[in-house]
Amino acid sequence: MLRELTIKNFAIISELSISFESGLTVLTGETGAGKSIIIDAVQLLAGGRGSSEFIRHGEKKAELEGMFILENPNHAVFRKLEDNGIQHEEGTVILRRDISQSGKSTCRINGKLVTIAILREIGSSIIDIHGQHETQELMDEQRHVLLLDQFGWDSIAPAKESYGKLYDRYVKLRRRLGEYEESEQQIAHKIDLYRFQIGEIDDTGFYEEEEEELTEERLRLKNFHTIYERLASAYEAIQGESKGLDWTGTAMSDLEHAASVDPSVGEHSTAVSDAFYTLQDAAFSLKAFLDEMEFDPDRLDEVERRLALLQSMKRKYGATIAEMLAYRERIGAELEKLENRDERLQQDRGELDAMEEDLRVEAEELAILRQRAAEELASAIRRQLTELYMEKAEFSVAFNPRGRFDREGAEDVTFLISANVGEPLKPLAKVASGGELSRIMLALKSIFSKHQEVTSIIFDEVDTGVSGRVAQAIAEKIAAISMHSQVLCISHLPQVAAMADHHLLIRKEVSGDRTTTSVQELEGTGRTEELSRMMTGAEMTELTKQHADELLRMAADRKRKLA
Repeated sequence: MLRELTIKNFAIISELSISFESGLTVLTGETGAGKSIIIDAVQLLAGGRGSSEFIRHGEKKAELEGMFILENPNHAVFRKLEDNGIQHEEGTVILRRDISQSGKSTCRINGKLVTIAILREIGSSIIDIHGQHETQELMDEQRHVLLLDQFGWDSIAPAKESYGKLYDRYVKLRRRLGEYEESEQQIAHKIDLYRFQIGEIDDTGFYEEEEEELTEERLRLKNFHTIYERLASAYEAIQGESKGLDWTGTAMSDLEHAASVDPSVGEHSTAVSDAFYTLQDAAFSLKAFLDEMEFDPDRLDEVERRLALLQSMKRKYGATIAEMLAYRERIGAELEKLENRDERLQQDRGELDAMEEDLRVEAEELAILRQRAAEELASAIRRQLTELYMEKAEFSVAFNPRGRFDREGAEDVTFLISANVGEPLKPLAKVASGGELSRIMLALKSIFSKHQEVTSIIFDEVDTGVSGRVAQAIAEKIAAISMHSQVLCISHLPQVAAMADHHLLIRKEVSGDRTTTSVQELEGTGRTEELSRMMTGAEMTELTKQHADELLRMAADRKRKLA
């Protein structure tokens, strides 16, 4: 539910913070006091269209923030938050939106910056706003199939899941076929391009370790003379007359002689002897290496050319030889597909035909389950309409085959309504009468609120155009909906206000040369006086207060029966 709402510099509101509770909260007050402004703020938090016109005159930006508490740990919104990398704790979701003078919005969810699209996705999952004339979910025919599925979820869900998995495979196969069925000119161009690229890569004969080896060889060739001089100098230091090897030989002879007299010197004699023969072997190896060394300028040129070729190829096919070879493997596989496209095309078309038949069977089964659910839904809504004094109204669900498949099946679902005897059933969106539309919407919402996960439902003057017993019936329906979800309701009907669990009075006040909006929670006498004002619109009398008290007592009795 919406637990806390903070509004700053929004329309005529300077700064306002409102706490909400569960159940039914009614907002009342004089026309223009700012009731709808509060609902507008919530609508913007849910991702509604923003504008710089919302900013209070003289201020730089408007700031809106709402804290929602979700008691269901498995609520779908938490999965959406996780999918977008947004952390959440203890079932709390905080939506924030700042609107600048340029009209641009800065949106945050639980402190993380998000796009307006993500704010709308999350907001619509927890807030449902209904106004008498606005386009809403119940009036959107594209949403009717989803609402019907929610109503009959227990029986429909397994079939819908099975159909959905098959449809995903079907779409993937159709996409692959679409790629195959490109124009022959495009395919021929791709084949020529892939053949050329494969030939160019293969002609180089590069292997993964070659770049490292070539780089090391180039370094050796460029420093040939330095390397040769150092090796020759080392050889001379070891093998030259009266150099390292001669002196080591003298030391070895002396130690051998000493060891023949004193065995304790034997360990030192052996160590020097080993060193002499190791050094002698090293000298022989160095001599052989020096004899074989020969500077080859042609080889340096060849290495430079090959490295230059490698750099050119890397610019085309990958940052490393490994990436280049991986690219060659990918286009090789794609070339094989293209060259064998006729055979694969025929095979995939056959598979698609078989899959379409399976989809048709799955869609028919889904349609049968939906038709059963539609009968139950129609019966339930007719009962609701009867309770709202529309006993002559008819409700039906129309199924219109499309001749093609989509994610929801193979037919469109449309809610139809006939409000009066003799009138044909028409799409719900074409119902004209405001009073009838209010009752129809409440009947639908009374059904669907039990099956949806929306935690806060807002009614913005949906009771306009009704009175008498219809007003009382509407009040009871709104109260019944609040048994399943938090409901915030702007109303001018005393019957609705009397059914509220919480009553907020919205006032417009002038302070200095500025107009502001304030909110006061009413209880006891204050509530009685506000109901009196709503009933008479004139000066309160003892009689109107008595009527208001009676209305509150009657409402309390009806709420106990609803519970």
